[in-house]
Amino acid sequence: MTDTSTQHVPVLFEEVLAQLNPQPGQVLVDGTLGGAGHARALAQRVAPNGRVYGLDRDRRAVEAAQKVVGDLPLTPLWGNYRDLKLVLRDVGVSQLDGALIDIGLSSDQLADATRGFSFMADGPLDLRFDATEGFPASEIVRKKGEQDLADLIYRYGEERHSRRIARAIVERRRDKPIETAGDLAEIVKKAVPRTPDADRIHPATRTFQALRIAVNDELGALETFLRDAPECVRTGGRVVVITFHSLEDRIVKEAFRDDARWTPLTKKPITATEAELARNPRARSAKLRTAMVNQLAGMPTA
Repeated sequence: MTDTSTQHVPVLFEEVLAQLNPQPGQVLVDGTLGGAGHARALAQRVAPNGRVYGLDRDRRAVEAAQKVVGDLPLTPLWGNYRDLKLVLRDVGVSQLDGALIDIGLSSDQLADATRGFSFMADGPLDLRFDATEGFPASEIVRKKGEQDLADLIYRYGEERHSRRIARAIVERRRDKPIETAGDLAEIVKKAVPRTPDADRIHPATRTFQALRIAVNDELGALETFLRDAPECVRTGGRVVVITFHSLEDRIVKEAFRDDARWTPLTKKPITATEAELARNPRARSAKLRTAMVNQLAGMPTA
């Protein structure tokens, strides 16, 4: 029997509900279904005549959600939030009342040792949300030159020791392929000097973040979503985005500020309370921003 339980704890749960303000009869999208924590709560509030469409690139998340939907007006769908326009067309929805994307890594994915998301487990170095798309992170580690590796790790991981790490990777792969998460984590750990925050953040965290972003084109997906969402959400509808590192947050902040179709509703990002951090330490880097679609929605951006 397939285990449909989830270990994932949705971050900023009450804040999402307050910002999105779901009402009975509304049609919403949760573009990052994950363990369906946010989606189920939204579905409860739009019932009985509303509907929540929950998208996820991870088939396992969608399959698990399909088994626990029950009587809720929640439709789990396999898909990428960057393809929001196509998804809505396929389900026959012309316009949404609101949308949410929470672009952090779920606890369920971290707990799955077969996919390499956690460097604490020695699974294959894959890091793809959808194993049918693209190529695994092990291919990047195997093929990219030292300079390109360093640039990638610095750009997407904001890792100041990127050159040391890239050099260590290239030296190691001359002798033996780097195929598991554990292998890469150990290489990075040895290459990075110990810092005061070493006990709080594993030295490989930023390198794994960079590789995950690269293989899933996460920043490209976010930019596409922010460009297309105003054409999919009604005037006055809200879009809530939760990010987990500065690269993502900067993209959201600038899109909400610079695109005339958005009206930002959060001057500063909302972060987790001390009470939530005590329950769920993974929420410490979560930042929530909200914007409303204004009357210019549907007009092309410059």
